[in-house]
Amino acid sequence: MAFVRVEQRNAHLAGNVRLDTVNGRDGPLARASFIAISNTRRGAGEQREEEATAIQWTVFGKQAENAAQYLGKGSHVNIVGRLRNHQYQDAEGAEVYGLNFTAEEIDYLDSKADAEARRERHAFIDEMNAAEAHRQGLSPTADKPQRSAKA
Repeated sequence: MAFVRVEQRNAHLAGNVRLDTVNGRDGPLARASFIAISNTRRGAGEQREEEATAIQWTVFGKQAENAAQYLGKGSHVNIVGRLRNHQYQDAEGAEVYGLNFTAEEIDYLDSKADAEARRERHAFIDEMNAAEAHRQGLSPTADKPQRSAKA
């Protein structure tokens, strides 16, 4: 099966990296998915417009574990990967066609200090949200899904 090479440059993550485990040929395998957004500017002068492109990427193995550990919402990355077309039948027997973006290379563009500052900021926000929920008598995780990886 052929694949198409895809590059997404100067992108930033729209949310946290979701990490889970799938069954691979040799046993359990880490799989991470995330959405990266990059902006393109077209035109000139007053006709200049900005267009955002969002791609949901999947990465496997050690690279998935590293992405979950070191990337979070707002992280800046360059991604190189492949695009594959796939089709399957859903539960009702209808043909479903889709596209998969699998990352092969991820360049981490943030400095270590930037990444640490972002993690501390997200931890502070989570702590404040939990305190507010506790003050109101709510469970801190009642209204939002659990994070599966560090931000």
